Amino acid sequence: MIDIKLIRENPELVKENIRKKFQDHKLPLVDEVKDLDYKFRIVKQEGDDLRALKNTKSDMIGKLMRDGNKDEAMRIKNEVSNFNHKIDELTKEEESLQQEIKKRMMLIPNIIDASVPIGKDDSENVEIKKYGEPSVPDYEIPYHADIIESLNGLDKVSAGRTSGNGFYYLMGDIARLSSAMLAYARDFMIDKGFTYCIPPFMIRSDVVTGVMSFEEMDAMMYKIEGEDLYLIGTSEHSMIGKFKDQIIKESDLPITLTSYSPCFRKEVGAHGIEERGIYRVHQFEKQEMIVLCKPEEAFKWYDKMWSYTVELFRNMDIPVRTLECCSGDLADLKVKSCDVEAWSPRRKDYFEVGSCSTLGDAQARRLGIRSKGDNGTYYVSTLNNTVLASTRALIALIENNYNSDGSINVPVSLQPYMGGIKVIKPK
Repeated sequence: MIDIKLIRENPELVKENIRKKFQDHKLPLVDEVKDLDYKFRIVKQEGDDLRALKNTKSDMIGKLMRDGNKDEAMRIKNEVSNFNHKIDELTKEEESLQQEIKKRMMLIPNIIDASVPIGKDDSENVEIKKYGEPSVPDYEIPYHADIIESLNGLDKVSAGRTSGNGFYYLMGDIARLSSAMLAYARDFMIDKGFTYCIPPFMIRSDVVTGVMSFEEMDAMMYKIEGEDLYLIGTSEHSMIGKFKDQIIKESDLPITLTSYSPCFRKEVGAHGIEERGIYRVHQFEKQEMIVLCKPEEAFKWYDKMWSYTVELFRNMDIPVRTLECCSGDLADLKVKSCDVEAWSPRRKDYFEVGSCSTLGDAQARRLGIRSKGDNGTYYVSTLNNTVLASTRALIALIENNYNSDGSINVPVSLQPYMGGIKVIKPK
């Protein structure tokens, strides 16, 4: 959520930002907010003036009574009583206008950084850099589900019976490999100085709307029936929510946390749920990182965070690249974002395995997360980045470490987490 001062002082900048995101249907919201805000300030001023007058008159009543001027005191008392009715009306109008303003402000996208490329959707994202040499072996690499099944590591049939499409059982050494990747990612981030955390896996609606847009919420979140609780789609949600309505000492910034959680997603949209494999599913596990920092330090942390994901995947012998997300591919709260994509030797192309974003103070404004320093109180900047999402990382590791005999090489970095196993062989 942007600062309403921007709409008061520079509405054309806000409109131009909406156009850059190809959301022209939201342009009327700017003028609506500006008009409602003008009415709100008039009503609030009238209410404040009347409250001040009421206080002045109330002080007079006591003095008049002490001076024996009872008739005048009673006249003023009746006058003050009439003020109360008008003040109640103005207070209700203030609250109604505030709600209407907030409803629209929550739909207006955050101001994107000037460096963000302009484009309509993810097809116009811009490659930044490749890390590692993408290669294709001279033997065929099967579809990842077939590879895992040949290692007795995947059972989607049973998952279909227990849970339906979009779920899976990982078994044996493959399940252990998935856990090894997550454990390595956890320790990797701890070594980078991040504090490890296991957060709640359900959050209330006021936290959900604080960390994401309504469109994302409807497409992603599972609601618990009869409860004001949602299953998290990523631990960023509960990790940022941890600081809701808090004032953080400036000396405690930056706050750097890395968290493990299962993640639950509807995956609503044209892409759908993958029938056979584990690329797009309703449930997976994830190691995440978040940072809360001073606004002027946000881009320094942004560059650090995505570079950690690149380093992690290179340590597992997986070539990756980074892509700059264009304006139309940015969620409404994001200022700037980049994707980390892993090489798929089977498809001879890259696919997304993580995303790093800086959101400015948008989440902090929605959730009331502030810091207090020598120059006063301000909203902090928040950032998040995927360290490792279990299923997609597993696909990347399997394809890039697949041998012609159907076995999988276990990267050196993961072998301590696999009990020293160096190769997973077909049964």
